[in-house]
Amino acid sequence: MLKIDLKGKRAFVAGIGDDQGYGWAIAKCLAEAGAEIIIGTWTPLMKIFTTAWNNGKFDESRRLSDGSLMQIAKIYPLDATFDSPEDVPEEIRENKRYKEFAGYTVKEVAAAIQKDFGSIDILVHSLANAPEVQKPLLETSRRGYLAAISASSYSFISLLAHLGPHMNPGGASISLTYMASEKAIPGYGGGMSSAKAALESDTRTLAWEAGRKWGIRINAISAGTLRSRAAKAIGFIDQMIEYSVANSPLAKEMDALEVGYTAAFLVSPLASAITGTTLHVDNGMNIMGIAMDSPALSEQEPCCGMQGRASND
Repeated sequence: MLKIDLKGKRAFVAGIGDDQGYGWAIAKCLAEAGAEIIIGTWTPLMKIFTTAWNNGKFDESRRLSDGSLMQIAKIYPLDATFDSPEDVPEEIRENKRYKEFAGYTVKEVAAAIQKDFGSIDILVHSLANAPEVQKPLLETSRRGYLAAISASSYSFISLLAHLGPHMNPGGASISLTYMASEKAIPGYGGGMSSAKAALESDTRTLAWEAGRKWGIRINAISAGTLRSRAAKAIGFIDQMIEYSVANSPLAKEMDALEVGYTAAFLVSPLASAITGTTLHVDNGMNIMGIAMDSPALSEQEPCCGMQGRASND
């Protein structure tokens, strides 16, 4: 029987802060396929995450199909907006949410992973942040725009540059993007649409460079809207989900595991010839050119005899 087998593989998933987002779902699916999981948690969330983990808050979410609980070999504090200790401003180093932790820059985390584990096979980039995400692009400051690019797209380049030398040949890396990279999504602001466009462009270039240099594959998943903690920062995630359900070819909400399954496939030997690709996992929302629930269509004969949602009649 054809199946995804990641036994003997080690994955570093950067960007898990709770059990609600795509990063967690990807980690769980990789673990289900047999991979050993290590994660990087945003430094200010490190204490919150580890406390919740130790108190059993995530136990139900950790449960795998055989009844066992997903294990994490190690959790590292990570702030991927800083490449090395010299880049960290004094006010960040002295911030109470950072002060109790050390070694959270990309260079330091990569060195720690190499020391603790020797090598990895899989790198997952599940990082995005834009301090001005609720601002229209025309109102976004230069500082806010560059912060979005730094945290959401350059962080992938940095992680790959530092971890690539410690990845085994035949390894794979994936990042998470969104269709605002290709189409205008009013309200998805603060430079995030630009950051996702950069991330997808970098995926193609990095596929060439990392493929030739280390023999590893680079792909991106353009995921549909999900009611995660991070997505709530946008401010209208519920409306985005309602719109997607009303207008996508598959009229349903996204399940985070659907992205997790795709990620497990993309990093597995089953996808050994796939690299430099952005794969949409969004119920088909990316293909739509008009909103079928638009009031502008309400007085017209529905196209193809359909009212926007599939019917079993």
